[in-house]
Amino acid sequence: MKKTNQVWLSAVLAIIIVTSPPAVSFGQKLKSGPQDLCFFSTVDETDQPYAIYIPKNFDESKKYPLVVFLHGAMSNHRLGLRRAFGQGNIQGTDFIKPGNIPVETDLESTRYFPELKDVNYIVAAPYARGTAGYQGIPEQDVYDMLEDLKSRFSIDEDRIYLTGLSMGGGGTIWLGLTRPDIWAAIAPCCPAPPDGSSDLSGNALNLPIHLFVGDKDFLYQTAQDWKKKFEGNCALLDYTEYPGIGHNSWEYAYKDGFIFDWFAQFKRDPYPQQVKFSTPWYKYNKAYWVSLDKLTPGVVASVDAKFVTRNSLEISTNSLEGFTLNLTGHPSFIAGTNVSIKVDGKTFSVKTPGVISFSKQSGTWVNRKYTPGLNSKKQGAEGPMSAVLASNHIYVYGTGGNPTPEELQQRRDQAAQAANWSADRGMLGRIMVFPRVISDKEIRQSDYETSNLVLFGTRETNSIIEKFADKLPVHLNTEAHDYCLAYVFPMNNHYILVNSGLVWWTPVKPKEGEQNRTMRMAFMNPAIDGLASFKDFVLFRETPDNMISQGSFDTNWALPVGESEKMKSTGVIKLTP
Repeated sequence: MKKTNQVWLSAVLAIIIVTSPPAVSFGQKLKSGPQDLCFFSTVDETDQPYAIYIPKNFDESKKYPLVVFLHGAMSNHRLGLRRAFGQGNIQGTDFIKPGNIPVETDLESTRYFPELKDVNYIVAAPYARGTAGYQGIPEQDVYDMLEDLKSRFSIDEDRIYLTGLSMGGGGTIWLGLTRPDIWAAIAPCCPAPPDGSSDLSGNALNLPIHLFVGDKDFLYQTAQDWKKKFEGNCALLDYTEYPGIGHNSWEYAYKDGFIFDWFAQFKRDPYPQQVKFSTPWYKYNKAYWVSLDKLTPGVVASVDAKFVTRNSLEISTNSLEGFTLNLTGHPSFIAGTNVSIKVDGKTFSVKTPGVISFSKQSGTWVNRKYTPGLNSKKQGAEGPMSAVLASNHIYVYGTGGNPTPEELQQRRDQAAQAANWSADRGMLGRIMVFPRVISDKEIRQSDYETSNLVLFGTRETNSIIEKFADKLPVHLNTEAHDYCLAYVFPMNNHYILVNSGLVWWTPVKPKEGEQNRTMRMAFMNPAIDGLASFKDFVLFRETPDNMISQGSFDTNWALPVGESEKMKSTGVIKLTP
């Protein structure tokens, strides 16, 4: 072919390629209706399921409101999705035994999805590890599911709603009050709120709430207590009580898709005129346009911030040492002009593009941002001990000290017992958390970079404790076999939990005439529940009944003077200078 022809052909092909319409994409589409999806959890490198409802006439170009449903104890995500639509288990006549009206079991109901009412919502129900409450890992699962949903669908972030029943009703209160600025409204049904919830009711100032309960429910008084807490503390409180109904009030609360109609009234206001927020945790330190920057360990801090007029705010605080206001985008804020801010009676006039910070110096508020020090308590480095188990973690037993094969097996069994989240759970079933149990010889560099470490032994028996010995604050003498020392400490942007001597879940001594008492609730793994009952550190002899020292490290992760003296007085503790 002549060169001129080659040039001409190349030009024609180029024109065809440029002007041709793009190829049609035939990406996989999800079907409408109820179905299962999953997200990858970094907690234990597993896929975690959730159930989802997609509207029949789903339109990819539209933003959809989202309802998150939290299931109750001994239930799951598939049953949870049914419950959100008011669907119970099928009842019908038993033709083998006439007159007997059996109820379809939860197992039978889990096997299929029924026809659900068509609603213009995406509805999602996480499995959340089973019957494990909604704190720690299950709580993180809810937020991981939420992020997964946002990556798949166009979610209207001002119309995200939260509801649940029983254990899930308690989870609704917990998630709603710890992070109120995520939700447009919440609806707890016959709730069983977890520990730590009771001080947070004021956080519902901008949250509409619908509380449901039957007057024959064993949780009736709990619902009454929360009704009183919410009255005057939330944007709107609807309360429904069902006469003669027990713990099955959800059958009436969700009947005929009622909850979707109720939620439809509300949209989140990301810039409310007033923010009230209380928290003892850096983990939950933000609501709307207010962030709490410096807390006192173990103490509930609170702030009440409100616009009185445009560019004029009044703020009152309690047990708070530092906070930040992010006013950018607030309709009552005018950038480029002075803002008048009265903080606990002291007035400041500040010109700002939108972000203003205050901190206390010598007990007096100043217009200055609090910046935590390298070794200060802060988000991700605040404890308590149970925080170690709320994300990716590994249980590590020691191989040092020339142990016999029997002793090495005992060390391995001890770590495995702590890692067995499903121990002693009876009818509540297995908790689907699968942390690893390894020896100190098996740990890898990637483990230090991704995981919290639960370390059993002393610096003499566990090489990982020895690796960090000079940075850790306290050590137990290796011969002190009748003592338990356990504490949490931040290391490399993760946590280390050291347990030397007796295990932290050692049962308390039974009182005369009593059966053996333990530190746990019924059906719970004593290691998991026992850890939740402590703060940052414990030292006891023989049993927790003989507690020598316990509490929280101070703001700079140092032992309080009085507690360090108690530890030293035993003669079995060495404090790191």
